[in-house]
Amino acid sequence: MRDPMRDSTPAEPSPGSGAVGGLPAELDAFVGRAAELDALARALGAARLVTVTGVGGVGKSRLAARAAARSGAPDGVWRVELAPLRDPEFLDHAVVETLGLTDHTTRPPREALLAHLAGRRLLLVLDGFEHLAQACADLVADLLRRAPGLTVLAAGRRPLGVAGERLFPLAPLGAEDAAELLVARAAQQDVAVDGGDPAVRELCRRLDGIPLAIELAAGRLRALSPGRLLERLDDRFRVLTGGGRDALPRHRTLRTAIGWSHELCTPAERLLWARLSVFAGPFDLEAAEYVCSGGGLPSDDVLDVLTELLAQSVVAREETAAGVRYRMLDTVRAYGAQWLVAAGDAERLRRRHRDWYVGLATWCELEWFSPRQREVAARIEAELPNLRAALEYCMTGPDEAHLGQYLAGCLWFCWAGCGRLSEGRHWLGRAVELDGGHEQSRLRALAMLGYVAILQGDTVRALAALRECRESAERTASATALAYAEHRTGCLALITDDVARAETLLRSALKRYRELGELNSTVLMGQVELAMARAFQGDLPDAVRLCEDVRRVCDDHGERWTRAYALYVLAYAAWRQGDLVCARELLVDCLGSAHGFRDLLGSVLAVELLALVTVAEGDAVEAAVLQGAAAGMWPSVGLRLFGSAHYNAPHELCEAMARELLGDERYAECVRQGAGLSREAAVTRALRGSRARSLRRLPAPRTPGPVRRLRSQLSNGD
Repeated sequence: MRDPMRDSTPAEPSPGSGAVGGLPAELDAFVGRAAELDALARALGAARLVTVTGVGGVGKSRLAARAAARSGAPDGVWRVELAPLRDPEFLDHAVVETLGLTDHTTRPPREALLAHLAGRRLLLVLDGFEHLAQACADLVADLLRRAPGLTVLAAGRRPLGVAGERLFPLAPLGAEDAAELLVARAAQQDVAVDGGDPAVRELCRRLDGIPLAIELAAGRLRALSPGRLLERLDDRFRVLTGGGRDALPRHRTLRTAIGWSHELCTPAERLLWARLSVFAGPFDLEAAEYVCSGGGLPSDDVLDVLTELLAQSVVAREETAAGVRYRMLDTVRAYGAQWLVAAGDAERLRRRHRDWYVGLATWCELEWFSPRQREVAARIEAELPNLRAALEYCMTGPDEAHLGQYLAGCLWFCWAGCGRLSEGRHWLGRAVELDGGHEQSRLRALAMLGYVAILQGDTVRALAALRECRESAERTASATALAYAEHRTGCLALITDDVARAETLLRSALKRYRELGELNSTVLMGQVELAMARAFQGDLPDAVRLCEDVRRVCDDHGERWTRAYALYVLAYAAWRQGDLVCARELLVDCLGSAHGFRDLLGSVLAVELLALVTVAEGDAVEAAVLQGAAAGMWPSVGLRLFGSAHYNAPHELCEAMARELLGDERYAECVRQGAGLSREAAVTRALRGSRARSLRRLPAPRTPGPVRRLRSQLSNGD
């Protein structure tokens, strides 16, 4: 159903001046509300927290989105859609995600939010918060108190109850606007309706001008005239207006409108409506056919029945990066869920839903090592609400723990490869605490927990998880888990500068992988890490050989994520060998891939090395700006350059060269400029600068004495 307030195609956030993230694309005309828009704009100018309240379906979401888009907030507008969110624990994560603040650290997401909001003047839109009202109130109160440039526009069925909140109750549409909306939506059905027809006016009046109810009515105009609709609506009002005497009339009217649409559905349509309510977010046809078929609804009939629900505006169709998807409004979904429970079929449908998404995750993990890697990343992004629902069911349902451990571990590529370390840490941490009775699933979850903790810089938790994984793997003779544990322990040794031990562990893990016959992104990443260890020990030819082999295998299989890290090591080697042109080309390729996967670690490593290449080319100003941009990104990754002397040496060299050429004051000024860039802006600048440099060659500067000594140390592998 196209709710005039919730029709949306999420946009990729790109923080920065004037940016807009997550506001709904207006796929149909915005009707009326001119006076309300002006009044809401005035309210936003007078208060830092404005809450649009009203009954479900009255138009809160779309009015808020339209007002937000017109607000002109200096540092952007960001909309967080909270309706699919069920766990209050993920509230902060949802806001962090919307703002594009990929954060790999162990710090609470609230701290990342506050660090980002400090000094910025932006508008945050919280849409559909009523089921998380207390958590939202706590969050908003904290953010407003500690981020003076923030304004919040909330939309929900109740106030937040925060000090300083300005309420904006939204009434239904007036008679003229309601009739205009019905005419406009009927036209989308290729049905001409006269807005002056008394039956149209009476129909809108009986629906109290609620946009959702009018949308439902418009969905029936292909089959029934306004007069006939009005007759049937009269019948349904007498039958369906219920609830307690203290219920708001418009709540009863809305339920009546939905119930009336439900009554007009065929038995098959009602059945599918109820079963579709099990989806926590958008879904595709294949998921609907698997989850909702059977028991009176053959799989081959699902498409035809779904098409009818689309025509009646019960379900809406969306074009997304993952292809065509469908969604139901929360109010409509909730109505269907009540019928599903009443039919005694809710538990069975949740199991089928779980089965589908466990299967999908398994397929995605296999396809991650393939030319469809970017498609997998887009698919996982689109499926996150349903994957979270499946994970929650597995974590809490009886006899489901082993599937929860399997699913959390299976999604490692989502957590590590697609910039969701914090969320992965949450699910993996919960999973390993469960007693699922399937040791292999738990061992894998432990290994992945250790990996995520390493990438977050939490070496203590990583070591504990990996030690437990290794001990259990040895006790149960699990060769695969032992290889994982050894590999990740080698990775931990690498970033803590125990390079010789890292090499020993990584070589052993790679040997175990070969014996197991495994070849995938994980195995190749182990080879990249081994190459880095060799480079740090001064053996650049061996590091290049290892990474060229990784690049060849990745190219053969269409793998792009691990390939980006191989390019980083090759760029490091090229820089060490004095081939700046090659190093820059490799880093541009590396940065483009890492950023495309939302991999903040890969992105910031590339920017750091690009800064060094840039100063070596003679542009100290741009190098210092890039160092500042990297400095702004590291707090969301973890300890800068892992606190590793080996990883930090190129950074120190770059800083020494830039300071020598610019002087301390100018260098600090350029770093501050870079630190003010958003992640998107920093990556764009780095890539744009690289394209410009490909057209011209800059002379290398005279190398200062301190820099020569640093380079000598690097060349000797010290």
